[in-house]
Amino acid sequence: MLNPKKLQGTYTALITPFTKEGKVDYEKLKELVQFQLKSKINGLVPLGTTGETPSLTDEEKEEILKLVIKEVKGKVPVIPGTGSNNTFKTIESTKKAKELGADAALIVTPYYNKPTNNGILLHFKTIAEAVDGFPIIVYNIGGRTGKNIDTPTMKKLATIPNIIGVKEASGDINQIADVINEIPDFVVMSGDDGMTYPLMAMGGKGVISVASNLIPKEMVELTRLCYKWKWDKALKMHYKLLPLFKVEFIETNPIPIKSALAIKGMIEEVYRLPMCPLMTASRDKLRLTLEDMGLI
Repeated sequence: MLNPKKLQGTYTALITPFTKEGKVDYEKLKELVQFQLKSKINGLVPLGTTGETPSLTDEEKEEILKLVIKEVKGKVPVIPGTGSNNTFKTIESTKKAKELGADAALIVTPYYNKPTNNGILLHFKTIAEAVDGFPIIVYNIGGRTGKNIDTPTMKKLATIPNIIGVKEASGDINQIADVINEIPDFVVMSGDDGMTYPLMAMGGKGVISVASNLIPKEMVELTRLCYKWKWDKALKMHYKLLPLFKVEFIETNPIPIKSALAIKGMIEEVYRLPMCPLMTASRDKLRLTLEDMGLI
């Protein structure tokens, strides 16, 4: 199980590659995992939103997690997304992840239900107690779930022993600063590549990254520079990578990053509905950005 001290640096929120026929491409997934390991990534996060997990079957999720764990061979932590808007379904998924050998679980705020703050607290508390000490990272992304976890609620969540940190994608720099400042032993990871530098400057530990699907070495270097307090060099790296950070969300994630990987010839450009290919104008902007950055 994950030592909170190892939750730092760059963790990649892995995409799920599909074949032309729309099936999970397990061979390509192996290649992507090996690419990440060779790039010295700090950890892997399969089965998140970036992995199009809402469109995967339970059987596919299990096979993907088994494959990633097998390929990693304990070299870095593997933290699958196991969350849903059903508390007891989330318990089931989290227990399965623990059984398969995952190091921790990333659990998103219940979406669509839009629970009260007390409902959020009870949701996570019930899950944490049910999985017997298995480490949990809260995923706060109000833009997708319809419900932001405010700082007072996060402070209560942080008192639950096996809730060790948060993937913070609220987009609110003041809230992020409050969480870091008011919960000193809580691990705060950015859920937004473009917020990595400011978050780490305030005391955050790193990023669960979309961009690192394409540029793992660069993202690892960015977080390494921040950790070494080499802020001038880190800032230069931040601005160097900023065009990609912007264009990777030109349409709904993970459409642009999968398109970028396809342009590089790393995967087939196949999505599962309701995800669909980039519009022509967005694709042209993405390609131009990749060319300008020397990535293709």
